[in-house]
Amino acid sequence: MTSVRTTCAYCGVGCGVLATPTGERGVTIKGDPDHPANAGKLCSKGTHLGETIGLEGRLLTPMIGQRRASWDKALDLVARRFRDTIAQYGPNSVAFYVSGQLLTEDYYVANKLMKGFIGSANIDTNSRLCMASAVAGHTRAFGEDIVPAAYDDLDVADLIVLVGSNTAWCHPIVYQRIRARCEADAKLVVIDPRRTETADEADLHLAIRPGTDVALMNGLLAWCRDAGVVDHDYLTRHVATPDAFWDQVGDGSDLWSVARTCDVSPQDLRRFFELFAATPRTVTLFSQGVNQSLSGTDQVNAITNLHLATGRIGKPGAAPFSITGQPNAMGGREVGGLASSLAAHMDFAPENVARVGRFWAAPNMATKPGLKAVDLFRELGTGRIKALWVMATNPAVSMPDAGSVREALAACPFVVVSDVVATTDTSVHAHVRLPAAAWGEKDGTVTNSDRTISRQRAFLAAPGEAKPDWWIVSQVGRRMGWKSAFPYDRPAEIWREHCRLSAYENNGARLFALPGHAAKGNAEYDAMTPFRWGGTPFADGRFSTPDGRARLIPVEQKPVAAPLKQWPMTLNTGRYRDQWHSMTRTGLSPKLARHREEPLVEIHPDDAARLGIVDGGLARVSTPQGDSVFRASVAATQRIRELFVPIHWTDRTATGGRAGLLPRPLADPISGQPGFKSTPVRIEAVATEWRGFIVVRGELARRPDCLWATRVAVPCGTAWDMAGDGDAAALEALLPKGQRIEAIDSARGSRRIAILDNGRLAAVLFVTRDATLPPRDWLVAQLNEPVAAPTLLAGRAPGVQVDRGPIVCACFDVGLKTILTAIADQHLADVPAIGAALNAGTNCGSCRPALAKLLVTQGSAHVA
Repeated sequence: MTSVRTTCAYCGVGCGVLATPTGERGVTIKGDPDHPANAGKLCSKGTHLGETIGLEGRLLTPMIGQRRASWDKALDLVARRFRDTIAQYGPNSVAFYVSGQLLTEDYYVANKLMKGFIGSANIDTNSRLCMASAVAGHTRAFGEDIVPAAYDDLDVADLIVLVGSNTAWCHPIVYQRIRARCEADAKLVVIDPRRTETADEADLHLAIRPGTDVALMNGLLAWCRDAGVVDHDYLTRHVATPDAFWDQVGDGSDLWSVARTCDVSPQDLRRFFELFAATPRTVTLFSQGVNQSLSGTDQVNAITNLHLATGRIGKPGAAPFSITGQPNAMGGREVGGLASSLAAHMDFAPENVARVGRFWAAPNMATKPGLKAVDLFRELGTGRIKALWVMATNPAVSMPDAGSVREALAACPFVVVSDVVATTDTSVHAHVRLPAAAWGEKDGTVTNSDRTISRQRAFLAAPGEAKPDWWIVSQVGRRMGWKSAFPYDRPAEIWREHCRLSAYENNGARLFALPGHAAKGNAEYDAMTPFRWGGTPFADGRFSTPDGRARLIPVEQKPVAAPLKQWPMTLNTGRYRDQWHSMTRTGLSPKLARHREEPLVEIHPDDAARLGIVDGGLARVSTPQGDSVFRASVAATQRIRELFVPIHWTDRTATGGRAGLLPRPLADPISGQPGFKSTPVRIEAVATEWRGFIVVRGELARRPDCLWATRVAVPCGTAWDMAGDGDAAALEALLPKGQRIEAIDSARGSRRIAILDNGRLAAVLFVTRDATLPPRDWLVAQLNEPVAAPTLLAGRAPGVQVDRGPIVCACFDVGLKTILTAIADQHLADVPAIGAALNAGTNCGSCRPALAKLLVTQGSAHVA
């Protein structure tokens, strides 16, 4: 069948995908060799997109409460409740919370309805959680939210600095481009409190104290000034420098005070400063470690100050580069998806409000910014927000202080959720659920981190009664009384309107403009190839400010809070390599589950020894906001008294591992972005009496009710790992009906039960108090066998079994023990040799740092 060119559903790299349908819900996935973002490469998540398009758990019909409803009834109810709420309490009593998973056309219509017709700016997005500080920093420095870099800059940079980004895991295709440049002659510096896989391959790793980025960058700027690297001619012609700016930057010779603040060695600091000063072609990439801070905007501006002052902007291989987390975070910024902006990169200045109002013929233009995400859910909790519409996101998981967010959702008089998934931690609080089209079923555009706009195209029919988000929002707008304002029949019509608005009365005041696309017809829209708007921003030295000059922004390092007696440690949160957000999509893929099968809290060995926490044991992480249990991973990659946990697990997939319950509901005062990277916490060991697992064809009817349980997808079914301190016998009630065989060893607290259905394995339950549990891979494979093996309760086939070990390469399903055996037996000396022998590391490359580390470890073992 014909391949469809589309764009990946995951991170802001914006990789092109060739999707070839193979049946009603089947597809083969390959990278698009002609797409500028990835040139045919895909990471592990993109590679396995085909495993995530099934209909498991899909919302397929509108639901009012727990009853199926027609679209007309559901849409009429939504329109009436929003209209009545506005009539009684005013437009600011309603809010939309949207998502970087929306396409630009979806975003545009939602923003238009809220800001132009409802008359409130209470529409914010989960992109507030990942890049709002970059937006605020860009706007302060450049006069507009412009990313002044492109991926092509990485190909010619001589120094690449990664700040607060585990790029090898979170943006693997960008990282492979970085590695290709570094394998030529560029240098790589990683600035991150954790020693991540990215840091392992760096020429220099600065494991700074969390929250000290401003001190580091100000110290570097002072060094550059004293070393004569500041480009005074560029500053004179193109940059406004406030009085006394240089006084607050500090003394460039005082390495020791900067090193003390950042908790790094003066020698490493000097090495970084000298390298930066000597390398004009430098790209500084930054991500959540910079943005997700209570001083995130200042940290962004500390980076932009550095590039402006040294003239390293608007030139090939020289730029600050914000790499976004979501597939359309940039598109949302372009159409005003944030509560703090209007469409087309305009703010709420009166002339902009009037301009957008004229263009839309809007009767009720919002005149001031609305509630940002943290404030929005706080006001939801106080009762100020009476009606909320959540689109394509799961704030009950992802927001800080998620327990309070849940309470606010439960108390809200009217909650609407548009989603592809029937049941999420958020949708259980919805009065109306609307089935949205998913990736592969919808058409529109997305903008990636380097301003490249690409098409997402449908290659599957929307299942059941699912509809595109733009259609759902348009229908509600029509039913609220604004039929002529929302006449859209196809996304191309919305795209053209968006392009017209971008150029409307612009006259070059804003760099973002798409005038040439406004006149393109439906066929041209359908055939659109990827293009980057804005050319090379600021190459002419002109910025989007009234005087055309950029701004140096004075920023000072704020005191880093000392550890509290009750909360003596610091918590950092982030992503795992092969998972995405709350796993509603990646959690469907058995292969993506293998890399990290459960949520781990990573802790330094010294802290673990002091607190009696053992590797593989359970530990409870607590904050004033809540607590959650994690499996402990003792890792020297952590700084002492600092912890790391992943963000992905939810009530659907675990009893613990809930990172969102822990952070404070505090945000950067300028950007409104929450500070996820430095939460005061404590941790303690958790004792259990038993542990075990269930493997079942399909799904369990309900989640295991025990102290610790985590779910992963496996071929033909699911598996739950469990531990508890009560009676494990209650777990038997979870097993399906069928022929039962069992073995019980009371002395060792061991219970093994298998359920057969017409001779095939339907489920197994293994529980033990003292004995060792077998690896479950062979039992998982039995789910697909026509006749169950007679050795089920042994947990293995007769004879010697090959244990692959934990999966290292998700793209080719290669395990740790397989790799170590090949290194030893075949005398493999480098990562390419492993790739030639096993294919590991030859696709997305995100496991290459782990392979390199295994080579070092194996070499050390041989020496010993």
